[in-house]
This record gives sequence, structure tokens and C-alpha cells, in this order.
Amino acid sequence: MRRSLLLLLIIFLTSLAPLRAADPAPTAASGEFIILTGGVSMWVWEKWKAQPHDNWWMNFVRASRLRIEQIQTEAPGAQITWLVYRPAYLNRAKQENNDLLGHIASVRDAYKVKLIWFDKTEEVISYLNNGQDRSRVKIADFEFFGHSNKACWMFDYSNVIDSASKAWLHQDDLNKIRRGIFSRDAFVKSWSCHSGESMTARWRSATGVSMIGAVGKTQYMTDELPILSSTGGRWTR
Repeated sequence: MRRSLLLLLIIFLTSLAPLRAADPAPTAASGEFIILTGGVSMWVWEKWKAQPHDNWWMNFVRASRLRIEQIQTEAPGAQITWLVYRPAYLNRAKQENNDLLGHIASVRDAYKVKLIWFDKTEEVISYLNNGQDRSRVKIADFEFFGHSNKACWMFDYSNVIDSASKAWLHQDDLNKIRRGIFSRDAFVKSWSCHSGESMTARWRSATGVSMIGAVGKTQYMTDELPILSSTGGRWTR
């Protein structure tokens, strides 16, 4: 009898406890959403390779646009800043005889985001740290689209020098990013190859927030976000 009464009491008290909601997705009020877009290679070199890169100049721009559109659907009114590595698109524009910077600017205009061109890695770090008053406007979302290996994001790859990079953010330089500039529940993801093999761990150690990265390669698509393309590949923090 006593056990039955105790059980009924537990059930009653449990029914009064509020249900735990799932972790919420970032909202427009969460802070700033930043998309970082690296540059494409020069097709004049890549087209002769067994596994060429960037047949399409929009590889990373299209993926960035798709993600911007997705964010605006998920978080209406979100404050979105788009950082794009300008030198690579200037070089590719000359090769294609096409105003690529104008096309990228048209995406800015269509989606009404803040577009910031950058020429050096230091400009990316400076914007993250000081682009806004980070005591008031935290970074709620930060995502990278571009070339990478396990230790760095390569803003330039096979664009100035065949199969080499002249502009990158290396994991050894992540300590230049100030701690405390990201919101506690910030969403950070590298959509590029191999970032989950080393850089994600170093990112968390340097910034205090986790980053999702790929073990293996990723494949950039035409009408969807990049997918894992290596056998046994996976997303990891």
C-alpha cells in the first residue's frame, strides 16, 4: 500500500515537471551569421589533371548562396555577413572573360546580405574579432566553403600557383581569434575536405566552441549543400 502511494506520488510530480525542449536553432536575435567563402582554382591548370578542381567557377559561391537562403528561411531577419576572397575571383574572371565579382555582388543584392571582400587572412581574423562590438553582437553561426586540408583553410588554391596556396588560415593561427566572440551555442561548420581530421580539435581548443568538419573529402554540388564523398567519410566535431 505504501509503495503504491509512493509510486502514485512520483507519477504526479513528474507530470508537473516541464518537458525539456530540443536545443533551439539559431534565431535572428542570436547574433551575427557569417559565411566565409574561399576562392576557386584556375581551370587552365586543373583541366589536365586526373582529379581536377573547380570546373565551375561558382563551386563555393553557389554553395554559399544555398546556405544563405537556408539561413534566411530558418531564421527570418538574420543578420548575415558574407566574406569572399576577392583575388581568386579576379584571376578567374580574367581567364573566363566574365565579370565574376559582378555576379557575386548580384547575389548580395538579391539576398540583401552584407558582402565584404577580403584579400588577406588577417582581414578575416580582424572582422571576426572586431567587425562588430562582440560584447553585444556575438557570432551565432560561422561556416566555411572552400578548399582545405586537415590543418588549414586554403582561401587560394591552384589559382596563383598550380597545386599550391598563397593564402590560408592555418590551425596554428587560430589562437589569434579572440575567445568569447561566439555565442555559447554557436553553430560552426567547415564544409570543406578533411577539416575534421585535425582542425576541428584545434578550433575548439582555441575558441572554446566546437566546429563540425569532414573526415575525408566533400563534394560540391549544383543545387544542394556539399556532401561527403570519401568511402567511410563522416562529419565530426
